[in-house]
Amino acid sequence: MTILKTRLLIIDDHQLVLDGLAAIVKDLDNVELIGTASNGKEGLFLIDALKPDVVMSDIDMPIMNGIQLATTLKKEYPTVKLMILTMHNEPSLINKLMELGVDGYLLKNANRSDLIAGVLKMVKGETFFPFFNPNLTSSHQSSHLPFSQEAETVVISRLTTREIEILRVIAEGYTNNEIGDQLFISHRTLDTHRTNLMKKLEVHNINGLVKFATKNGLVS
Repeated sequence: MTILKTRLLIIDDHQLVLDGLAAIVKDLDNVELIGTASNGKEGLFLIDALKPDVVMSDIDMPIMNGIQLATTLKKEYPTVKLMILTMHNEPSLINKLMELGVDGYLLKNANRSDLIAGVLKMVKGETFFPFFNPNLTSSHQSSHLPFSQEAETVVISRLTTREIEILRVIAEGYTNNEIGDQLFISHRTLDTHRTNLMKKLEVHNINGLVKFATKNGLVS
């Protein structure tokens, strides 16, 4: 009798990561790796073409990141299970993933057994958030797991003096030209700092930076 296997697609922009994940899941009897992609846009194309049951995806990718992928996937392919793999362990990020309807979350420094456990949860149609109480629904957990002031303080402590300086002037409404003239930096350098700030603070636009800076007293 033919056993139907769960069709798995993996998305990550690092080939070594793809190879490592593929090596782990190939030993699972009830899982078939049907393809890999290097960014969310390519991943969505393969999702439409290959019809996977489960998708495992990184967050930080070029062209289309994991958050953008999750937003589109859950709207257009609601039956596909999505597990996010990331190095970020921030409460705000996990809340965001839950709000988007992501089915699982696993840190990239997790061990092999954790990864397999997560995949098998996805295969069964279950969610996998190992840092949270599995008896609570995602919406209930989300409402009870705010990005605390303590967590925000930890995040701020990871910013460099220059990043805090740039965050302040962005939040104060200065234009790119004004920031460049005031801090003696090029537009390219400013863009790099702004991108790094968004990644560290888990926000996705200038408005998010302004809200974070205002909330944490970096601007009056």
